[in-house]
Amino acid sequence: MVFGRLLTAMVTPFDEHGEVDDKRTRQLVDHLINTGTEGLVVAGTTGESPTLSKSEKLALFETVLEATAGRVPVIVGTGSNNTAESVALTKEVEKLGVEGVLLVSPYYSKPNQAGLYEHFKTIAQSVHVPIMLYNVPGRTASNLSPDTVVKLASIENVVSIKEASGNLDQIAEIIERTPDDFVLYSGDDGLTLPILSIGGYGVVSVASHVIGPQMRELIQAFQKGQFEKAAQYHRHLLPVMRQLFAQPSPVPVKSLLNQLGVEVGSVRLPLVPMTETELTELQQVYQQLSANDED
Repeated sequence: MVFGRLLTAMVTPFDEHGEVDDKRTRQLVDHLINTGTEGLVVAGTTGESPTLSKSEKLALFETVLEATAGRVPVIVGTGSNNTAESVALTKEVEKLGVEGVLLVSPYYSKPNQAGLYEHFKTIAQSVHVPIMLYNVPGRTASNLSPDTVVKLASIENVVSIKEASGNLDQIAEIIERTPDDFVLYSGDDGLTLPILSIGGYGVVSVASHVIGPQMRELIQAFQKGQFEKAAQYHRHLLPVMRQLFAQPSPVPVKSLLNQLGVEVGSVRLPLVPMTETELTELQQVYQQLSANDED
C-alpha cells in the first residue's frame, strides 16, 4: 500500500490561547489538498506531537478525518519511546478508520537494533493498520539500520518508511533490499530529488505547506523523465527549503503560513516564535521565490 507521492507532515493549528483549533485545522486541510498534497501525516514532529495530550491527538485525528472526507489518506503519529503506550494508542486510532500510522523510532532510550526491532514488531503485530516507520536519528539519537528495516519489512502491515537519516548510502541499501511493494519516502525536503533518483517513492514534506504546487511539479517532472526540469525545480526551491529549517521546525513554516493568510497560530513551549529579524529573512527568501516564479 502507498499513500501518494507528495505527503505533508501537517502542522497542528492552535488558537490564540494555545489550544488545538478545530476550525483552523479544517481550513488547513483544505489548503493542503488544494495545493497538491496527496496524503496527510498528522501529529508527527511537525505537528508538535510531544506537546499534545492523548485526548488532543484523538480529537485532532477525528477532525482531520472529517475534514478530508476521504479525499486523501490520513496517516497519524502514534509512536513514542513507550512501546505499551504506542500499542494502546495505535489500537485506538485503528478504530477511527485512519489509512496508516507513523511510528517514530524510540527516542531518549537509545535502544539497540534488537530493541528497535522488537518495539516496532510488537506494535505492528497488535494491529492490522498499515505502518510507516520513521527514522530520524537527529531527533531520536538512534539509527534504524538497513538490516533492521529489511527484517521489519517482512511484517505484512509494515509497508513504508520515512527516512530522515540524510544518509543516501543507507537509503539506497534499504530500497535495494526491501520488497518492491515496500516504499521509501524522503523525510528531508532538500533530499527529495536525490532520493527519487535512487528509487525512493516520494516525500513527507514540510515545505509543501507553502510550496505545494512546486513540489508536485518537481515530482511529476521526475516521473515523466524530465530530469533537467526536475533538477531546475530542486535548485529553485532549495533556498526556501533551507530557510524553513533555519530555526527549529515547525516554527518557520507556521510563521510563513500565518503571513500568507493561512492561520495556524503559534507554537507551544519549549518552542518559541521567530524574532522579527528571522521572520524578515524568511519572508525575503520566499518573496524571491515568488518573484522568480512570475518571471
